[in-house]
Formats: sequence, C-alpha cells, structure tokens
Amino acid sequence: MVAGSNPARGASKFNHLDKVSQLPRLAGGWLHAYVQFCRKRTGWNKGQADVSNDSKAELDRHFDWIADKLPEKGGNFVRWLRQPSSMLVRIPLALLLIVGGILSFLPILGIWMLPLGLLLIAQDIPFLQRPLADALGWVERKWMNRKA
Repeated sequence: MVAGSNPARGASKFNHLDKVSQLPRLAGGWLHAYVQFCRKRTGWNKGQADVSNDSKAELDRHFDWIADKLPEKGGNFVRWLRQPSSMLVRIPLALLLIVGGILSFLPILGIWMLPLGLLLIAQDIPFLQRPLADALGWVERKWMNRKA
C-alpha cells in the first residue's frame, strides 16, 4: 500500500474535482460564489427583484442604442457579450475595463473604460442596475437638452 493512500481515513479533500459537472464552477469559483451571493442579497433568484426589471429594461435600451451606433462587427460583439452564455467573458472584461478606468492617468487607458466596465458588470449584479440606469438617463437628458 502506498503511503498516504489509506481509504479508511476518509474522503480526500480533492474528491470534488472528480465531478466533471462542477468543473465550470471550479474554474471561476470565487466569481461564481460572488455572483450567487449578490443574487441572494438582492432576491434575484426568488423573483423579488421585480423593481429592478424597469432598470434592466432601461439598461437594455441603452445597450441596444450603443450596439446600433457601432459598426456591424462591434454591434454584434456587444449583442453577443450581453447573452447569458457569455458571462465568463463579460465579467473579466468588465473588471479589466473598470481597472483601466481607475488607472486612466496612465497613457493609452482612459476614463471612458470605467462606465463601460460598470455597464457590463451590471448585467450580472442587479444592485448596480438601478444606479447605472439612473445615471444613463441623467446623461441622456443632459445630452438632449444641450442639443436643443
């Protein structure tokens, strides 16, 4: 018998890695846990976030406007990025944009990255949807008043 392979000592701490169905969760384990925590805090899983539906619809309207203003390939990328299946790409990209926006004093990076990152991450974190929808509505009103 190999040293350290005593089956009587109980299950190995790596037994959870044997389940193939859990691999996507384990790949972004901390991220998955954080998203689940946010969903529980906001009642997203229980249907209690109905108040957020208006904010989500407002964000969707702004995303559609942005996608329509971009060239075809850029618009298609934004539409793909908003799909639920793109969460593993959307969240890291959003975090990189937020960090890039914070470091906007460096060359190449700009403050434009911060709101774009917040918009992307708001797709998955419901408590950010209302403040961002309100901010976008305020910017839109100011823009329209300026044009008039």
